[in-house]
Amino acid sequence: MKHFALIAALIAAGPAFAYEPLVEKQSFTLTDFTTDGGATIPEMTLGYETYGTLNEAKDNAILIPHYFSGNSHAAGKYAESDAAPGYWDTIIGSGKAIDTDKYFVVAVDSPVNLGANDPNVITTGPASVNPATGKPWGMDFPILTIGDFVETQKGLMDQLGIPKWHAVMGASMGGLQSYEWAARHPDLLERVIPVIASGWADADLIAWLDVWASPIKLDANWNGGDYYEGEAPNAGLADALKVVTLHANSAEWTNGTFGRNWAAEGADPGKAWANDYAVVDALNKAGAARASLSDANHFLYLVRACQQFVAGHPEDGIYKGLLNIDVPVMLIHTDEDLVFPGDAVRETAGIIKSDGTPVEIVELQGTRGHLDGVLNIAQASDRLKAFLDAE
Repeated sequence: MKHFALIAALIAAGPAFAYEPLVEKQSFTLTDFTTDGGATIPEMTLGYETYGTLNEAKDNAILIPHYFSGNSHAAGKYAESDAAPGYWDTIIGSGKAIDTDKYFVVAVDSPVNLGANDPNVITTGPASVNPATGKPWGMDFPILTIGDFVETQKGLMDQLGIPKWHAVMGASMGGLQSYEWAARHPDLLERVIPVIASGWADADLIAWLDVWASPIKLDANWNGGDYYEGEAPNAGLADALKVVTLHANSAEWTNGTFGRNWAAEGADPGKAWANDYAVVDALNKAGAARASLSDANHFLYLVRACQQFVAGHPEDGIYKGLLNIDVPVMLIHTDEDLVFPGDAVRETAGIIKSDGTPVEIVELQGTRGHLDGVLNIAQASDRLKAFLDAE
């Protein structure tokens, strides 16, 4: 689904060079934003970043929505001292697949962004102040859909004066938003590139998302979402992030990286409960590190948005929205993905192209499962560049 401390370190192991120049976080505000459910949010303020230059015709813009635990930091660095560049820096920049000498790239923070406590994230959600009460919204914040995320991006598009996206491309939850753009606004983009994502949330994904969320709800500090004046449910949130990290990887990674090793030499898990296995220790630390910058209610809102997802409108079923897509499509995925399995991606492709819409499929190779769509996206560079540059 845009992950955590352990994953960030591995992302940093990519190319030593990053998008130039240094990146600046910006923000935009939409007033009286109306949700798909009919609720009104008086002020929706979100962050975004841009790379490259918008041309005079304003026809070279590419939108990058992010994955579940991600944000708008898709490329470059905020400061030279940053440990790692943005998550897709290997494909965004001068001379790269998404060539910023040619394209103007816009990456945007989602509403209810997981990193509500991250100083580099600008979002509106349950942790934001409700102007009607002067207190955080909590679970009174309206339930949002992936379509709502797209409409906030449409608002930014209008503010920037961009008439049509050259492309929309995102990974995981960003892939869901990419499908949604093409189904909801087929006249406002020229091509779409969903990465590690299928065209609807099936029963298996709905169930897994509930498994992701369960540790938060079981934490007594969650208190039905009313914890902003007390202790946050960070233990439950850390466990939730631990589950997501494991689900987003593969058995090749866990077995190849950790095996049956103990977390500490001489500390046999069979001898004391304080001892543990290396894989469990690593996942626990990754979850705890990410929890400090995240918000538990935001996690739950992201889960519900993803559970509801069907391209277009849920009441139309899984076919109508996908059949509304009439721009060229490139699907990038991996068969090792446990979140969006290859069969689901291929079924999505079959539906989209059943009425003649051109669909191209690129399969990534790797040992990281779902995360190969972030960590190994550079494998698709040549195909991606050709797809973007095609007339």
